[in-house]
Amino acid sequence: MARRPLLATRAPLAALCAVLAVVMTVATSAVAVPGSWQHVPVPNQIRPQAAMNQAVAFGPERAWAVGTDAVGREAPGFPLLLRWDGTAWKRQGVPGPGWQGELLSIAAASPTAAWAVGRDTSGGARLLRFDGRAWSESRAPRGAVLDEVVAGAGEVWLIGSRDGAQVLLRRDGGAWREVPVPPGSVYGLHVLATDDVWAAGATGAGAAVSHWDGQAWQQTIVGFPRSAVNSVLAVSPTEVWAGGTDGFVGGPPGRPIPPLLVRFDGQTWSRVALPADFGSVSSLAPSPSGELGWVAVARSQKLGPPGGPPLIPGPDFLSWNGQSFTEYGEPAVAGEGRSRTLHLAPVPGTASVWSVGRADGPEGTFAPRVLRFG
Repeated sequence: MARRPLLATRAPLAALCAVLAVVMTVATSAVAVPGSWQHVPVPNQIRPQAAMNQAVAFGPERAWAVGTDAVGREAPGFPLLLRWDGTAWKRQGVPGPGWQGELLSIAAASPTAAWAVGRDTSGGARLLRFDGRAWSESRAPRGAVLDEVVAGAGEVWLIGSRDGAQVLLRRDGGAWREVPVPPGSVYGLHVLATDDVWAAGATGAGAAVSHWDGQAWQQTIVGFPRSAVNSVLAVSPTEVWAGGTDGFVGGPPGRPIPPLLVRFDGQTWSRVALPADFGSVSSLAPSPSGELGWVAVARSQKLGPPGGPPLIPGPDFLSWNGQSFTEYGEPAVAGEGRSRTLHLAPVPGTASVWSVGRADGPEGTFAPRVLRFG
């Protein structure tokens, strides 16, 4: 699909609190990013009603992706683990006695230290570990239901819950140690160091971003009530991004919710205008230099022109060149609709990026979706 360069516009915002007192301006000419998004098929043996949840890449010839396969109206499905060998995705066996359920998340501290978390049909946590040669089952923290694993700077963290309350756990030697949870809920983490962790989430007051200094969390509300951020990318102490959905409901039929993207400059958080009126910022990915490179907007829509349909498709991906966005649409796939979810996984040392998720299938079904840029 053709790329559409865009100049982000000035978007005034009444301050929700002092931290949102400044509205940033994103302008100047856009520079097109060469390349395009392409559909990459999954292995033929994957059955209908499969979905991908997350991926992690180590280079052009090494990547992993997780999800679930053969989910039916009554069948819970089976955990799905795929490996990219530089040419094609291949299905890998999941360790442990055969179990039904789903792999939800995957992350890696290094090519020889990867982790995946999932859940079986009884609600029990599943924790897998890769040592560079093979995957094996690892003992999950007692009583914890796991939702996501995050790795960075040699650190590995888990997001989950225990007895209905959210928990955060950090790998410390050979054990998992609990870390205090900031107020509200945490939906995403970016780990820079043991004492430098950023959390995206929400409280009753609205979307919230919290920073862990090794001792305590410092939290900032960055959105209106009912807003939330689920992805955070820390570039430096003076540049942090977070994305999610805005806190108000409005618009044409279906009353869709606008996306939310905010940026921290070391002192204040400011909203960044996006070329999509509705949708959700579902993922952020860095460029090869570590700056913000990509923003994924799931279910992206724009207001239609006068006299036309009320809503038209918006950009699925936005590349950021440091000053402005360039819009990209995902490629059409025969027999399938647009992606419901978009989770980005950059390929280290390259300009390539993976996106995995699930797409609309025929008659209310869904299908696995894997895309690659570059």
